[in-house]
Amino acid sequence: MELILQNLVSPIVLCFALGLMARWVKSDFELPDAVYQGISIYLLLAIGLKGGAAVSKTPVLELFGPAVVTLVLGVLTPFSAFYMARKFGRLDRTNAAAVAAHYGSVSAVTFLAAVEAARLAGFEPEGYLAALVALLEVPGIIVGLVMAREQGSGGMGRAIHDVFTGKSILLLVGGLFIGTVCGAEKIESVAPFFIDPFKGVLCIFLLELGTVAAGRMRDMAQSGWRLVVLGCLLPAVHGSVGTIAGLMAGMSPGGAAVLGAMVGSASYIAAPAAVRIALPKASPGIYLTLALGVTFPFNLVVGIPLFMKVAKWLGPHLS
Repeated sequence: MELILQNLVSPIVLCFALGLMARWVKSDFELPDAVYQGISIYLLLAIGLKGGAAVSKTPVLELFGPAVVTLVLGVLTPFSAFYMARKFGRLDRTNAAAVAAHYGSVSAVTFLAAVEAARLAGFEPEGYLAALVALLEVPGIIVGLVMAREQGSGGMGRAIHDVFTGKSILLLVGGLFIGTVCGAEKIESVAPFFIDPFKGVLCIFLLELGTVAAGRMRDMAQSGWRLVVLGCLLPAVHGSVGTIAGLMAGMSPGGAAVLGAMVGSASYIAAPAAVRIALPKASPGIYLTLALGVTFPFNLVVGIPLFMKVAKWLGPHLS
């Protein structure tokens, strides 16, 4: 309970809550689309630059284990999500595959919230975790699309192409490359723009996401209680497994908890773009509502504190 309260009383989470309230009270608040897109670009590039600067200082052997674990989890979690969506959620193959693609990928904003929460709790996560975000984003989407066993109007090839060339991967991987090549010292020259204002810009982004999530929560009433439970169960299971795997790979408790939050999150930027192309019959009211309306708030309130608790309990025994 102490960890939950600590995570709730933070600018990032409270800005998300303010966005929820703004939609519920029918406020006229609305972030212009151009501003929203600009902030998305800023955050993704900043994550990449910070991660690349950290990678430039990290020995290859230290990064190897966590990277392998991340890739393995990125392939396994969509299978788990697909099975649960079919058996427990009672979804058809197409919608189950769409859900699997989202839960096999990662939410960059959940990653940022987890890093902030871990630091507030006294942990110091590894700096190279941003590189793992980029590694985790793609495999789950591809596995999810393959499991659908159908071709959309644009074809599987186009969908996979758009995943790799979309802004999420382009900016994350591009930022990682720039940060790694330039190193921490040269990245300091752009720190006043990309590093110092980062948390403030993130708060504005979460404010907008709160309004979007509040709108999606209404769609869940049509989907039934099973999908609400599924949206809480998947992050709890995946995140706990991710935390344990991180500890076994030699990560610190704080880093393992953040990895757990990443594995337990669901994409709502890269995955929806790919699913819309490859699986046009899948319902956005299901996969977007689960990812943004259920799992994202669940991770902010319950998931991240849970993963930090698991890391604290098991850290002395596994790391």
